[in-house]
Amino acid sequence: MRKPRKAGGGSQRHGEQPSPDAGPGTPSQVSPYHLFGDADEVTRFRASLLSWYDQAKRDLPWRRRAAGELDLDRRAYSVWVSEIMLQQTQVATVIGYYTRWMQKWPTLQDLAGASLEEVNQLWAGLGYYSRGRRLQEGARKVVEELGGHVPRTANMLQKLLPGVGRYTAGAIASIAFGQVTGVVDGNVTRVLCRVRAIGADPRSPSVTQHLWSLAQQLVDPARPGDFNQAAMELGATVCTPRGPLCPKCPVRGFCQAQKRVEKVQAAVSRRLLGSPEQEKTLEVEECGLLASLWEFPSVPAEGTESVQRRALVKALQTWVRGPLPLRSLRCLGEVVHVFSHIRQTYVVYSLALEEQPQGLLPSGARWVSRAEFQAAAVSTAMKKVLQLFEGQPSGHRKASSKSPQDPATSGPGPGPGRQCRQLTLGAFFKPTSAP
Repeated sequence: MRKPRKAGGGSQRHGEQPSPDAGPGTPSQVSPYHLFGDADEVTRFRASLLSWYDQAKRDLPWRRRAAGELDLDRRAYSVWVSEIMLQQTQVATVIGYYTRWMQKWPTLQDLAGASLEEVNQLWAGLGYYSRGRRLQEGARKVVEELGGHVPRTANMLQKLLPGVGRYTAGAIASIAFGQVTGVVDGNVTRVLCRVRAIGADPRSPSVTQHLWSLAQQLVDPARPGDFNQAAMELGATVCTPRGPLCPKCPVRGFCQAQKRVEKVQAAVSRRLLGSPEQEKTLEVEECGLLASLWEFPSVPAEGTESVQRRALVKALQTWVRGPLPLRSLRCLGEVVHVFSHIRQTYVVYSLALEEQPQGLLPSGARWVSRAEFQAAAVSTAMKKVLQLFEGQPSGHRKASSKSPQDPATSGPGPGPGRQCRQLTLGAFFKPTSAP
């Protein structure tokens, strides 16, 4: 769990320096680091990943069976069974079930002739029993309607077989039939989001489509099945949800999140903490999770409450370049948000100012109005932070006569025709590793 310090106020892009004339409401475009634009880079990425996979891949029964099976339909069946079992289930659990299943029903014809009771009995304990039922339904359809031949393309697999979605169809088509088609599962999503520093919600249609496009661009035309398995293997064993083993990653040199770690660490630490000796190690998620999104200024929450408070005060004073009414500094509570790869906790602070500081803002930061905040590219987590702030008693804020429509002076205000709440100033967190 990562704990940050957060408060309402100025916004800045996470790890990015916007141009002076680019307001926070400016629609964001896909950044170059979200893409693989260089064909040579793609070739080198494939080679690095496949070379690692050849040396480090786990010895799994479905891989051995598929690799040694010459009959295409039997090969496809062996992959199909493994992919269905691996849905929502850990590899260690699946191994035993897969072995028993293939011993009992080694071919599609064998499974098609089994009873549903037999299928459920062998599936007992694996969970999600509809998977076994649909697997048998698919086997019967292949035998009775498709002449015993499994469809050869991802499109037809998804169209004709019950319980086979886009990912499963791509896995079968690439591994069993050598179709050059990419796949995107949870592991691949995590790898691609980190490698290309994609922080938006991968469940959104636009991001999902972008990830599938990346997967299709990257898949090796000579070894599509091995490449897809390598990408999944990397996510499962190295690029893990928590504590990724970045030093062991074969594609670390291509990882934009890692590059941002290396580039941003010193600059962020000096800007927010004020001294190089207080620099902390930034992690992959820090520099990739919220890439290209606006966020509040931040400081890591480390040590005791008093230590955290002193660090916060120091960062705030550095940020505004002057004294602050620290008696109004208040902790408002915590906001927990689960991103696509990580759970983060924001400790939210507010500080009411009588007037906006007149000094220059740090590079890449600016004051915003409520309307600009709502229109800007900000994460759901930032909106939760603002909601927590706005839910506090009015005594936690000072009133100002400045116009709520003035983007240079107003904070997230109540709207036209009403008195503007002065923008609070706090230290937005940078996630740090839990002790």
